[in-house]
Amino acid sequence: MSQRFSLYDDLTVEENIDFFTGMYNVPRELRAARKDYVLRMAGLTERRRALTRTLAGGWKQRLALVAPYFTTRRLLFLDEPTSGVDPIARGAFWDLIHDLAETDHTIFVSTHYMDEAEYCGRLALMYRGKVIALGSPAELKRGLTSHSLLNLDSSEPLETMRALESVTGVLDVAVFGGGLHVTVDDVEATSARMREALAKKGIEVKRLERIEPSMEDVFVAMIEAEERKAA
Repeated sequence: MSQRFSLYDDLTVEENIDFFTGMYNVPRELRAARKDYVLRMAGLTERRRALTRTLAGGWKQRLALVAPYFTTRRLLFLDEPTSGVDPIARGAFWDLIHDLAETDHTIFVSTHYMDEAEYCGRLALMYRGKVIALGSPAELKRGLTSHSLLNLDSSEPLETMRALESVTGVLDVAVFGGGLHVTVDDVEATSARMREALAKKGIEVKRLERIEPSMEDVFVAMIEAEERKAA
């Protein structure tokens, strides 16, 4: 399945499914039941007679995902399947992927959304065409043993970033939502130095706490490690 919708816009949802049942030689006596099952799985029962071109992107991708269900193959490759899909539809789409995985399908997904990578059982992180890390999300997070991550909310985020540049023990500062994620080598010692540096600038620390890194944090740390190796 490609990242762009690849079925037929001038057919209805039902007609697209009928096409695939024929193409994959589903026995005629099984087609009606299989079609109803797929429509329910994708949440498309009420849209079965709608022209595919009228569907929103998320619904089109659901239809494209369930189409391979008619083949006996148990290996699916999905190339950035949620690209351009709204956040609500993305969540429903991943629910559908998990449903397929529970029916003995092995599913490979390429994605540039690090929050989506958390949904996978096993990850291969790639940078410049090379696999730089391999393992489950939990394993990769536990692998960041050389430094820790702090979540910092302050009264002046931009000035905070500038002030922390010269603090010993601060390895990286990145904007995350309305606050900052600060990578440090030693939580206790560096936190104290950070508070002292910000106090001298008259910046209020609203919250400073250690947090578990996200997959985005892990990926950034891996890339920085690769850059240091190449330097």
